[in-house]
Amino acid sequence: MRVSVSVGSAYYGGEHWSDLVDYVRAADRLGVDTVWSAEAWGLDAVSSIGYLAAVTERIRLGTGIMQISARTPAATALTALSLAQLSDDRFSLGLGVSGPQVVEGLHGAPFDHPLGRLREYVEIVRMGLRGERFVYDGDHYVLPRPGGEGKALKSSVTPRPDLPIYLASLGPRSLEMTGELVDGWLGTSFVPEHADVLLDPIRRGAERSGRELSDLDLQVNANVVVSDDVDALVEGGRAMMAFTLGAMGSARTNFYNDAYSRAGFTDVCAEVQRLWVSGDKAAATAAVPAGLVLSAYPVGTEQMVRERIAAYDAAGIGCLRIAPMGSTPAERIEHLEMVMDLVAGAAPSSGGTGPTS
Repeated sequence: MRVSVSVGSAYYGGEHWSDLVDYVRAADRLGVDTVWSAEAWGLDAVSSIGYLAAVTERIRLGTGIMQISARTPAATALTALSLAQLSDDRFSLGLGVSGPQVVEGLHGAPFDHPLGRLREYVEIVRMGLRGERFVYDGDHYVLPRPGGEGKALKSSVTPRPDLPIYLASLGPRSLEMTGELVDGWLGTSFVPEHADVLLDPIRRGAERSGRELSDLDLQVNANVVVSDDVDALVEGGRAMMAFTLGAMGSARTNFYNDAYSRAGFTDVCAEVQRLWVSGDKAAATAAVPAGLVLSAYPVGTEQMVRERIAAYDAAGIGCLRIAPMGSTPAERIEHLEMVMDLVAGAAPSSGGTGPTS
């Protein structure tokens, strides 16, 4: 099993940039698989990766994720080709649809038909990565624009047809699309004991395209925390889970809530969301059971965490994605070193094939 790190606006506000650079350089030295740059409504997912490409040597650099509503598919293809060239082919492209609050609120774009848009988007990006002219006639994207003076163009950058593409997906149909169309999955809301809820749709999609689940690189969020004070860790996990179930999306559309519901926590998810949306965040937090926290997060004593890491490995996950943790730069690097040691000792096998270029 491998370890990746996530940075960007979901984990980092942009301050103390030099500290983050030192952290990623340490990750590079330690053999971390990939540094993924997130974007929500803060730092974009691209700029930091271009900078980090110049100050690292081996670690892969990925967008985790670029929101498809923020860029045209051609712009994303050109960006991916550019970052691959700048990084000596260490770049992986992570894409996602985000959610209606961000898409409609920040970008002013419609969130209707997200799966249809995503499929067409990936197909157009692949076209650009292969060095083909951008010619496409879809329900959501038409290139060149009809009735105008546009012409079918292609990138002048060296093609990278094997550049790995990952999708951040949670719904059953989007998970099937992941298995069918791309090279890897950037997962979250994952409970190893209920892995089939998220992995079975990916498997079906992979089989539809003549592949197996093991042909995909499966990476999931797993913020590892080790302490003998398990009760304190559970309390912190309750707050995180309540925010995920109640605030990560609207009252009608919350993909994370839906995923945990499908894993068997339907009543809990509904109650926590109801309390959060009503404004009672304290009650929402208190309504999260300890069992859900300890199932969803690899936290606890060192032995408990080793067992959880082994459970991820047994479920077929090939890489754990962690966020920088600690109050100082030294503590964050120390935490990363600890996680690398725990993973090396707890999970001897590896799921997925990893990046393809």
